Amino acid sequence: MDAADRRILALLVEDGRRTYDDIARRVSLSAPAVKRRVDRLRERGALHGFTAVVDHAALGDQTEALIELFFAPGTLLEDVARTLTRYPEVVEAWSVTGEADAIARVRTRDNADLERVIMALQRDGLVQRTRSQVVLSRLVGHVGER
Repeated sequence: MDAADRRILALLVEDGRRTYDDIARRVSLSAPAVKRRVDRLRERGALHGFTAVVDHAALGDQTEALIELFFAPGTLLEDVARTLTRYPEVVEAWSVTGEADAIARVRTRDNADLERVIMALQRDGLVQRTRSQVVLSRLVGHVGER
């Protein structure tokens, strides 16, 4: 990956709807050359796709939280992943080191809705307990995250 590839990626991260012509003008290449580079970046896995940035607060999801999950002994990660995907409020989840077994990032309408999700996770039997932090404000964010 050279400097032109990195600049192309930065431009696409800034606005995934840019045309090849627009990118070409900004990196001093032809549009077909930019398309070939983008295709190569996708083939190599450096670029996975293009996404829309959604303002969840504008859609009514006012609460964002990180929920630490503590599983029952012997719980398999596949079972946890399958369980978490049943909840559309869970937008991301990771297995982690440390005290908790995993962390889920959750978006809900309000605190009452967050409580409903937490209670449902605890009721399913895989999660023995949770510890939550409600996000007050975003201090740092990358394009594509809101």
